[in-house]
Amino acid sequence: MNIAVFLRAIVSILWVAVIGLIVVAAMRASRGRKVGPISTVILVLVISAVLLTIVSAGLVFIQPEERGVVISAIAPKGYREQALQPGLRWIVPFLENVVTYPISRQTYTMSIIPAEGQVIGDDSISARTADGQEVLIDSSVIYSIDPEQVIKVHIEWQSRYVNELVRPLARGIIRDAISQYGIQQVYSTERSALTQSISDTMRQKMTENGLKLQDFVLRNITFSPEYAASVEQKQIAEQLAQQAKFVVEQRKQEAEQARQVAQGQADAAVIRSKGDANARLIQAEAESQALQLIAKALQDNQDLLTYNYINKIAPGVQVMLLPNNVPYLLPLPTLGPPAPESSLAVPTPVPTPLPSPTTTP
Repeated sequence: MNIAVFLRAIVSILWVAVIGLIVVAAMRASRGRKVGPISTVILVLVISAVLLTIVSAGLVFIQPEERGVVISAIAPKGYREQALQPGLRWIVPFLENVVTYPISRQTYTMSIIPAEGQVIGDDSISARTADGQEVLIDSSVIYSIDPEQVIKVHIEWQSRYVNELVRPLARGIIRDAISQYGIQQVYSTERSALTQSISDTMRQKMTENGLKLQDFVLRNITFSPEYAASVEQKQIAEQLAQQAKFVVEQRKQEAEQARQVAQGQADAAVIRSKGDANARLIQAEAESQALQLIAKALQDNQDLLTYNYINKIAPGVQVMLLPNNVPYLLPLPTLGPPAPESSLAVPTPVPTPLPSPTTTP
């Protein structure tokens, strides 16, 4: 609890009681009654109220987020050179008083949106770029009073430091910084550099005036309707160009894919043709070797072909009729004694040649 406030409350109650008792005493005296006991009480309360008033006037409680500047009628400069630190402090009653200043962070916002900043309505900063384009800047300045410079702020600015220092300083620095950049740099490539430039300049100026810049926020940049329309058209054109480029790349990829497929099919056809040719060569070589083996077998045993021929004849055939003027396809074995069992020749019935046709006179 703030003891100074508590004492002031008690002093107020005592003075109210004193006034009430004086009224009661006056009423009793008007009626001819005794006021001796009441007068004693009034005297005690008055003495107590005066003492507590003096004590409470000399006690000051400084909050942790504050610093106090002592205005003194007995100090050579009219103020104490050291600011009061947080806690319960004593000053000379009725000869000194304290002005407190916050040292916590404060935010001053200037915005185009009504009721968003400290000023009601459109409070954005109008500035012109290096190429003459008008822009509207929304920004926030986060700052605090330097605890070591509280007395300096009080002497030079008092409570006017917000409206007469922070606001005009920020607006002027922002306008100067914007004028150093072109319109395209402001909203694209150099926005970070612009913000850093404003922060550095503002930090230096605030330090010179007893304030500390904690952060600067470039909230929004609004262009004129004409330039905004041109930027939108440019972006649309760029998007269309990007889309066309994407389509071209897609067509190139499809053509490359088709070429690779065709190349793969051609390579597959070549490989398949080579495989077929190799297969034919292998088959031809196999057939050649088979014919060589057959020829060798026939050379070693001439009756083998006749044997195979006879085996191909149907088993029920007993007689074959052949023209008498056509040679036999295969040599037939001659009639004779049966061949031994080990012989490959198998006796077969001798076909009877047909008689030649005759002419009857």
